[in-house]
Amino acid sequence: MKKLVISFLIITALFVLFPVTTKADHGAFYLAPSRGTFLMGSTFSVSIFINTKENEINTVQVDLKFPPDILQITTPTAGSSFISEWLTPPSYSNIGGFINFKGGIQEGIVTSAGLVSTITFRAKSPGTAKIEFLDSSKILLNDGKGSEIHTSNFGGSYQILVPPPEGPGITSPAHPDFEIWYPNPNLTFSWEKEKGVTDFSYSFNQDPIGIPDNVSEGSHNLVSYAQIEDGVWYFHLIAKREGAWGRPSHYRVAIDTTPPEDFDARIRLSNGFVYFGAKDMHSGIEHYEVSVLRIDGGPTPAPFFVEAVSPYKIPNRERGEYSIVIRAYDKAGNLKTSENKFRVISPILSYVEGGGVQIKGVFIPQWLIYLFLFISVSFIGYLIYYFSTKKLGFKKGIKEIREALHEIRRIEKREETAGALKEEFKKEKEKLEKELSEGVKPRRDNRQD
Repeated sequence: MKKLVISFLIITALFVLFPVTTKADHGAFYLAPSRGTFLMGSTFSVSIFINTKENEINTVQVDLKFPPDILQITTPTAGSSFISEWLTPPSYSNIGGFINFKGGIQEGIVTSAGLVSTITFRAKSPGTAKIEFLDSSKILLNDGKGSEIHTSNFGGSYQILVPPPEGPGITSPAHPDFEIWYPNPNLTFSWEKEKGVTDFSYSFNQDPIGIPDNVSEGSHNLVSYAQIEDGVWYFHLIAKREGAWGRPSHYRVAIDTTPPEDFDARIRLSNGFVYFGAKDMHSGIEHYEVSVLRIDGGPTPAPFFVEAVSPYKIPNRERGEYSIVIRAYDKAGNLKTSENKFRVISPILSYVEGGGVQIKGVFIPQWLIYLFLFISVSFIGYLIYYFSTKKLGFKKGIKEIREALHEIRRIEKREETAGALKEEFKKEKEKLEKELSEGVKPRRDNRQD
């Protein structure tokens, strides 16, 4: 019986401490389809759905981002949306790669598959396009307070492929893979020449779905281009057989001959980390390599590089002078190097070349040191200028001060003399008063008035 009572009390406590809820303040955004494979130049639609998880809601805000270099919005809204009133008109940017929806349902709604909108995209170039919900996406309850509920966001991933040749098959020996960036700006294209083909027409530009004109370039099946500018380029080809031009073939080439932009590293010896980050205009940063060498003792050894990410933990911070070299590689293999030197003077003092001074973990940048020196030198210069231009007045002021001090001393001496006479008079007065009180006739002075 005792065990039964104890069990009952434990179960009751669990229900009090952890009450069972039948409805959670939770919701979800998701895309349909969430995956797919499409050909470059084609269009496809993606629908935005919401699951309120048995909660009644009245406001939805959807903020999506997409890669604008791979996808382009052609139709931002379509389909029968459950949104009854758009609080702000849907807006999008094919440059920034975003689209926004914000709408309300006056009477509220509970749904497991509510359609917000359907977006139509055009596949611009090959690659993996990820469409993601931003953190600013939210769902508000129909509770009179506009309470925001937690949401789970499920985006989508879409593979964009170069369409197979509809015309002659094209190859490029030095640039065989259309997904890879190459540092070689000299291109050569060759293609098949089937039986019965008499002419070819081709073009080379940055339009992914360009079509050559119907003007023959001859019957040869090889062409070269030299010193192509950085960027993504497309070679387009059609063949003529029995007097009719066929369907086009396309070949994509990505060129990047430019190394990443100059960059600097920020060394923080208080926590032993170095922070860095580079930018690349075309292919983007692939990876970084770091080498740390001690350079204050004998010949400098050859640097040993390891692949790293920012922030990088500096392995050695003993007293001495060091050089840290960071290489930034882009996706075409071009690299940019940044070298920084620092000196560990003591456990509490370090100097970073071109950076500043670090005292007890507090970093004082070089510009602040220069500013302090500039202000100090300027103040000293001002004092020199002031006293040099006010020289006569300064001397005159000194002379006047000396005269005043001399006069003060004369007055003090007079006051001392007057004080002595006053004291003598006081004593004489006291003597006379005493003689009178004792009945003694005052002694007259023999001096004649």
